[in-house]
Amino acid sequence: MKICMVVSRVPWPLEKGDKLRAYHQLRYLASKHELHLFCLSDAAVNSEALANLQLITPHVTVYKLNRLKMVVRLCLALFSRKPFQVHYFFDRSIARRLRRAVDDLAPDVVYCQLIRCSEYVKHWHHYHKVLDYMDALSAGQQRRAKRAPWYLAPFVREESRRLAAYEHLIVDYFERHCIISEQDRGLIYHPHNSRIQIIPNGIDSDYFSQRGSRSVRYDVLFTGNMSYPPNVEGAQRLVLEIMPLVRSRRPNTSVLLAGANPTSSVLALASDTVTVSGWIEDMRTAYNQSGVFVAPMLSGSGMQNKLLEAMCMELPCVTTSLAATPIGAVHGEHWLIGDSNEELAEAILKLLDDAEVSARLGVAARAFVLERFNWEKTVELLVETCFNANDLKS
Repeated sequence: MKICMVVSRVPWPLEKGDKLRAYHQLRYLASKHELHLFCLSDAAVNSEALANLQLITPHVTVYKLNRLKMVVRLCLALFSRKPFQVHYFFDRSIARRLRRAVDDLAPDVVYCQLIRCSEYVKHWHHYHKVLDYMDALSAGQQRRAKRAPWYLAPFVREESRRLAAYEHLIVDYFERHCIISEQDRGLIYHPHNSRIQIIPNGIDSDYFSQRGSRSVRYDVLFTGNMSYPPNVEGAQRLVLEIMPLVRSRRPNTSVLLAGANPTSSVLALASDTVTVSGWIEDMRTAYNQSGVFVAPMLSGSGMQNKLLEAMCMELPCVTTSLAATPIGAVHGEHWLIGDSNEELAEAILKLLDDAEVSARLGVAARAFVLERFNWEKTVELLVETCFNANDLKS
């Protein structure tokens, strides 16, 4: 099968959830099919990123977005009903070049990741088109608006409203659709949203595996892209609201905040007991050096890859209902769940003080992830249910 895959970012390095999903999907798709990858990029692309992708498929094309045009489009978006992020990523000149390239290939399937790319391909009616919503982005923005600063909240609420309308509208332009979880599917408000196929993320269980004994340097770990607002919010909540409760009974409990592009507000959290590391080349180092993984998420959408990685590393985890629901693990069996600051602090203290419970949850968490989350199986499901494989050329 000949597949054209269109993504909004170059999927390397894997510091964002959409990059990670795209990278692993294209890795398995390219192993069995002829895959042509088309990437938008709003930043410079280094040679290492391209080299890593070209090891998977030699057919990689990057379209660089013009910064000035992006600013103009965002200004014009004030007079439109489409989401701001759709305007941000859509460039008419790139659209023409992409269309010519795809027409020359005449693919069996055009696979589009995220609605922000859908404007490029939605009118290609003579192709079999598949849209990966990945997350219910409108719901994530709605949650973010509740805690956004007063000067940003109106724009976030407006983007949530536009996204909800666009998520509904764009359904009818694609033959097949997929999304990361049942929770997110229920938040796409369309009468036929049940037809959206659930394609969860996977995990590289050989890579993320506990080897040897854990050498704990930090009591508590939180990871993620530290410029992504829900992660910034989570880091601030952990350090400023939850850890004081923990330290009232366990003084000097240490925290590691690990992840790319920490904002100034995240960097300001650093102290004698809080380390802000920035990007770590091998995140397994952070998992191996920590006692408990905590994801105190209040907003965002989709599936938290950071939790899958920590669980696969047998690191005992504490998280909120929001982050737990898409994964489906059981409280008290695979991890501990809490929603209030007090509940999360109690869970952290329990795992730090009870090595037996921590070890049991860690082992059970890895077994759960191995059973449920496998990239090869999820990509096979994607091909079988969305690419209409029975009717296409193999």
